[in-house]
Amino acid sequence: MTTSSTAGSRTGTTKPTAKSTAKTASKTTAKAASSRPNARKLAEQLRVKDDESPWSEDEISEVRGVLLEEIEQHRDELKLAEDELDDLLRASGDGSGDDQADAGAKTAEREHEISVAANARASLRQAEHALEQLDAGTYGICENCGNPIGKLRLQARPRATLCMTCQEKQDRH
Repeated sequence: MTTSSTAGSRTGTTKPTAKSTAKTASKTTAKAASSRPNARKLAEQLRVKDDESPWSEDEISEVRGVLLEEIEQHRDELKLAEDELDDLLRASGDGSGDDQADAGAKTAEREHEISVAANARASLRQAEHALEQLDAGTYGICENCGNPIGKLRLQARPRATLCMTCQEKQDRH
């Protein structure tokens, strides 16, 4: 994996560059496409709630399109946040000569960019996980209780991994 020397040398960690992120993205997309079952077979395989109609091929295609769009969007957000963070690290130098207000502002801005990158990375992983589940035929099954999540919930939030009951329990804690 290619790493950014600026961030790596300052934090002791490495992170993917735009080039390695793009390479991983194309591998993930190619892998998903090669292992993807046909839509008709998938529509028969996916579980739904008792009061819902089975998934149609069009609905599956629509969800897949939304997930692929989200993946691309989150990759772009992640690259932008990482580039901004790199720029901040380069521009900040060692911080000597900064007064307390400047140092605090730089720290706050850096923490904000780290948070934006972390959120984009988490959302990207969720969307990729949902796409993997869709391709594996396990999409729409609650990862907590094993019951169907529900088509309407998944159409509104394609990355959902919990049914409403389990999500509400998690939110309360």
